[in-house]
Amino acid sequence: MNLPADLPLTFFWPKLLWLLLSLPLLIGLYFWLLRRRKKLALRFASLSIIKEAMGPGRNLRRHIPALLLLLAITVMLLAAARPYARVSLPMTQETIMLAMDVSGSMRATDVQPNRLVASQNAAKAFLAQLPRQVKVGIVAFAGSAQVVQNPTLNREDLVAAIDRFQMQRGTAIGNGIVMSLATIFPEAGIDLNAMMGARQRPQGVAIDQATPPPTQKEFVPVAPGSYSSAAIILLTDGQRTTGVDSLEAAKLAADRGVRVYTVGIGTVSGETIGFEGWSMRVKLDEDTLKKIALQTQADYFYAGNAESLKKVYESLSTRLTVEKKETEISGLMALLAALLAITAAALSILWFNRIA
Repeated sequence: MNLPADLPLTFFWPKLLWLLLSLPLLIGLYFWLLRRRKKLALRFASLSIIKEAMGPGRNLRRHIPALLLLLAITVMLLAAARPYARVSLPMTQETIMLAMDVSGSMRATDVQPNRLVASQNAAKAFLAQLPRQVKVGIVAFAGSAQVVQNPTLNREDLVAAIDRFQMQRGTAIGNGIVMSLATIFPEAGIDLNAMMGARQRPQGVAIDQATPPPTQKEFVPVAPGSYSSAAIILLTDGQRTTGVDSLEAAKLAADRGVRVYTVGIGTVSGETIGFEGWSMRVKLDEDTLKKIALQTQADYFYAGNAESLKKVYESLSTRLTVEKKETEISGLMALLAALLAITAAALSILWFNRIA
């Protein structure tokens, strides 16, 4: 049930709030009983003796237990209407997708021992810090992207998948994001192959009418960052060489409300590396990674070395475990009502040797 964001408190059963109208009747009944007790007391003692025995302090104190009991009844009636409030709670994302770059550029040693090993070690440290109830999936991308581990609670399977990484040619950052989204929303009809086919088809070439395109479920775009049940953590040097455009993939995530936290690994100055007979200068493309994070209402983190990379993952763990959520608080209010009632009874016994 979605609640208006401007209301601090609302109720599942608001009709029960009519019971609050009984409170004035209880207050009237209380003062009637006081007057009745006062008349009975006057039959056995003079008014001056009663006033002297009670005193101003005692006269005020005799109403405190009744006031606490009235507050307890009020809170219980509110709890019966099942109040709902938007509160900050230590909640966790249900699913986190790690999209990790395994392209040849991750061979660079500007992060020791190299970018890939540093990212693997940091990912394992991140997994160790996450609450055990958070599911994690892993997508590895180079020239293509594939799910190397479906979302699972088994940390051993995740670590084993990270250890199996093999470097490949090409860097398709957008593919990594799209594949992560397809894993988060398996029934949404997100088809990476269809997106790639549309990009690779020459301009002016018609689609074969005999082969209908894959159907995608219609959806209404939501506000960026509004989907709180999943998040993507993208770890790469940001230099795309092939595949779906990175910002096009980021828009796909933003339209579904999924945040894409980007982690830039490497150095801006970069390094010249050789891989399978070719060499190239690989630099950290911070600009693209910042745009991806900004477009999805997430954050960009720079990890220039292995130690700072570990700190990035530690901060991500903190960010992903606190959120505001619409939560029913009837149980808390019932507990408060019980404490008020117990306090009222305890004071009545302590001061007057009876529950009054």
